[in-house]
Order: sequence, then C-alpha cells, then structure tokens
Amino acid sequence: MHFTSHAALALVAANGAHAQLNQLAVAAGLKYFGSATDNPELDDTAYVAILSDANEFGQITPGNSQKWDTIEPSNGTFSFTKGDVIADLAKKNSQVLRCHNLVWYNQLPSWVSSGSWTNETLTQVLEAHIAGEVEHYKGQCYAWDVVNEAISDNGDGSFRDNVFYKTIGEYYLPIAFAAAAAADPDAKLYYNDYSIEFSGAKTTAALGIVDLIQGAGVKIDGVGLQGHFIVGSTPSAKDLAGVLEQYTAKGVEVAYTELDVRHSSVPADDAAVQQQATDYANVVNACLQVEGCVGVTVWDFYDKYSWVPSTFSGAGEACLYDENLSKKPAWTAVSSALAAAGTGGVASSSAVSSVAAVATSKSASVVASGSAAQAVASSSAPSTAPAAAVTQVSPTSSVEAAAPTSTGKVCTKRTKTVYVTASV
Repeated sequence: MHFTSHAALALVAANGAHAQLNQLAVAAGLKYFGSATDNPELDDTAYVAILSDANEFGQITPGNSQKWDTIEPSNGTFSFTKGDVIADLAKKNSQVLRCHNLVWYNQLPSWVSSGSWTNETLTQVLEAHIAGEVEHYKGQCYAWDVVNEAISDNGDGSFRDNVFYKTIGEYYLPIAFAAAAAADPDAKLYYNDYSIEFSGAKTTAALGIVDLIQGAGVKIDGVGLQGHFIVGSTPSAKDLAGVLEQYTAKGVEVAYTELDVRHSSVPADDAAVQQQATDYANVVNACLQVEGCVGVTVWDFYDKYSWVPSTFSGAGEACLYDENLSKKPAWTAVSSALAAAGTGGVASSSAVSSVAAVATSKSASVVASGSAAQAVASSSAPSTAPAAAVTQVSPTSSVEAAAPTSTGKVCTKRTKTVYVTASV
C-alpha cells in the first residue's frame, strides 16, 4: 500500500472532482500517471494541449522514436531527431520520461536482423548501439525499457527466437543491461513484456529473466507489464496485485507501461462501457495496492491514435478519451480509484460501476446534444551461471508473421506485424 503526505491529501481535497490523473496519482503515492505518444500526433494541437498538461499526464513514453530502426538505421550512424522531439517536450513540461526501447526483435533495421553475425560481432554491435543511445539521453530518462518482449508465445516460457538469442543465447539480456547501466548508471533499467500480468508460463519466464540478470551480477531495476487487456477479460485487482508482488519480492519495482483495454467489437454498448471502466480501475487499484508499483502509463490516451483498430478487425475504443477528445467513463473510474487511494480509501468495484454508469449516462447526453469536444562475458555463458526459469530451445522458425487472434498483440503498436499472445 502506498502512503500519502498531508500535502497530497490537501491537494485532493482542494481539487475534488477537478483533480487530474497525474495529480491524483502522485497524491496516492505513485510517481506518475502518464501516456505514450508518437511524433505524427504532435501536429494535433488539441491533443498536444492535453498531453502537455503535467497535471493530467506526468510522464511520457516515445512510442516508436527511440527504437533501433529509427535511432541507428545504418551501422554506426545514429539519428536522434525524432526521439529528441519527445524528450524535449517532456523536459519543457517537467514530465517524467520513460525511454522505450533498446533491444527488441522487431523494428530492427535489416543490417541487424539479416546480418551474418558471430557471438562476438553481434555482442559488439549490441553494446555499441546501447552505449550510443543511452549516452545521448543520459540524465533525461527516468527509466529505459532495455529489453522488450524476449519471451515467445509458444506457451512454454521459452525465449523468443530472435537474432540476438540465436547468435548470443540468453545471455544477450544481461549483456544489454550491463551496457545500459554503464552508459547511464542513474537510469532505472526495465525488462518489458506483455501477458506477464497474470499467472502463466510467460510470467514464470519473466521472473526467470530477473533471476538471470541478477544472477549474472548485473543491475535490473524494474519489470514493465504492458497491460494490453480486453474488456471483460481483465483480471481482478487482487489477482493482478498478486502477480505484481511476485516481481517486487525479487527486489525490483514494477509499472504498467502500455495500458489499454479494448472492446472486441465497436461501437460498445453501455454495459461494455461500464465494464471497461471497471477493468481500468482494477488495473490502477492493483498498482496502488503494491508498494513497489511506481506508476501507470496508457498506450496513448486518445482513441483516434490507438494502435488497436488497425490491428484487430472490429475492435477499438481502448483509450481513456474518445474520438472527440472527451473523457470516457473509464477516465472517471480511474480518477475515482486514484482519489480514493489518495485519501486513504479504496474504490470498491460497486462504486466504480456506479461512477461508470453515471458517466456513461452523461456521455450519452453529450453525444445526443452534438457536443464535440561489460559485467557479463560476451563470448559464452560461464558454466557456473545460474539457470534461468526460462526454457532454452533450439532455434526454430520465426513466429513474427503469425496471424492475429482476439488476444493477439502487434509489436509495433502502429504497424502491421502481428504475433499471438496467451489468452487473458
């Protein structure tokens, strides 16, 4: 349970219903409530006005502009222009910057993904890329998602069969974390993945990755749980908190890093809208219940810029703000959960449902009226290295082109490459 200061309680009392999400989150003891964004969206002035309000969003994540294909499109040639735009925006607004990401099997330039590598040469490239990018942003990033989505969707908790694993083996993870720690010792270093929010093989594997990195004597500060949920299939706050505590028991912090809750079909009816509000509140309440959970980031806040509709046919309306930039009942439920925690209480599921129902009714009225609104050996793993709780498998064919399902997830968030996730 997070603890709040008298000043924080006074803030909630003074602002009441007008308090905004980040204000409420900080009052409740979190470090931030934030949003991802992407460069094309920054031409939308109405959107940017909300994104830039640090009372609403106290943290920003660049959705794509710090990924390898953007940052180092050719070997040794770095381009930070797009990433700098978002980093500068966060600095201007005094917002926390979560940097995303350094090593991922997707959105790699072809010179990396299709190169002819040895263990030694790819390790050198990996370390050079991380050093170049992290040193550029040194002192700006609260946290880095160092390795993203290293676990396969095979259902057995095995490592994803990417170029790094095939060439270096599982020790590419501690190598990456060691390189990031050397480049910016003050940044928090995270492992980030999806379908690790609830019990299952991927969660066991993610816990094993923490063990692997710590066992190698390398710094890992946190685990990012992406939190791409489906309305009506989101676990309870109790179950979510129980999984968070499995991570924090290993001495790392946790955060929800890419939260959204999508409707499987749209337009959603009132019951589904209320359920979405309850689901969002459950996730936020889970974070609030666990002392080591530092914050919540939504994977953009505006339905217009959500990755969901272009990925899941017929699905959508996953964000806190609708297509008119109006707050949804989900926003109201989240704010109520944060406000309750900030004043020492917890919003019950029935209270959240009641709030959502009222908000749904008000939302319908608005629509009707027409309103718009190098610590690790890089050549081979030592024989004494601890075994990770991740099954090592022989290289197999890639699953990157697997067809989407109702519980699938797109790696790039805004591109078409799809892979399959475990069901929630």
